Amino acid sequence: MNSLAAHAKLTLSLRITGVRDDGYHLIDAEMVSLDLADDIVVTPDHSGIDVDGEFADGVPTDDTNLVSKALLLAGASAHVRITKNIPHGGGLGGGSTDAAAVLRWAEFTDMVAASRLGADIPFCMVGGRARVRGIGEIVEPLPRREVDISLVIPPLHASTPQVYAAWDAMGGPHHESGNDLEPAALHVVSGLYDIKRRINEVVKTPPMLAGSGSTWFVEGHHRELLSALPDCRVVFTRAL
Repeated sequence: MNSLAAHAKLTLSLRITGVRDDGYHLIDAEMVSLDLADDIVVTPDHSGIDVDGEFADGVPTDDTNLVSKALLLAGASAHVRITKNIPHGGGLGGGSTDAAAVLRWAEFTDMVAASRLGADIPFCMVGGRARVRGIGEIVEPLPRREVDISLVIPPLHASTPQVYAAWDAMGGPHHESGNDLEPAALHVVSGLYDIKRRINEVVKTPPMLAGSGSTWFVEGHHRELLSALPDCRVVFTRAL
């Protein structure tokens, strides 16, 4: 058996630099790994996926799981047990980082092929802090900067394809926050702006949207967010 840590991913900034002929968006982003992580146990020469943990509900265990696709891509066979500690649906890369951990275990290094499974997977294979370009396959490590971060994860789901489609329909706006997808996410996800407003009232600084959402984040550990946003999950973590 092999025990692996699959660290959550946080997109600190995201610029969209173009759209390829096949419809994929080109990005220029800064991403960091967080100390928040799923726990994975890989047993070679077996098969199947088991999922447990606080956020196991709704995670598939069939061949639609990115871990199954990663094993197929790497030509490997194994039983994988995933303990889900990363909330899903908030843009923290939970599925991508699980797949990346399995690809690292399998010693798979083809970033272009990995990016076809998911744009966040190449970064999650490298980890740390990095500039990410192309459709996610170009990962340039940056000096690490350890910083405390508060995550606010609302009970709202932001569909990444819908957010990108809205960005296209809006004419491809840039945004002063550093995340070009924020206007599109606010348009697509009802109630997302209200969460931003409430965070701003508490910490006195506008939060950043993580990628296509729906997670908001601010630097520092702000304990007062726990009582101010009881309808959201507030997680105190740290960039690695």
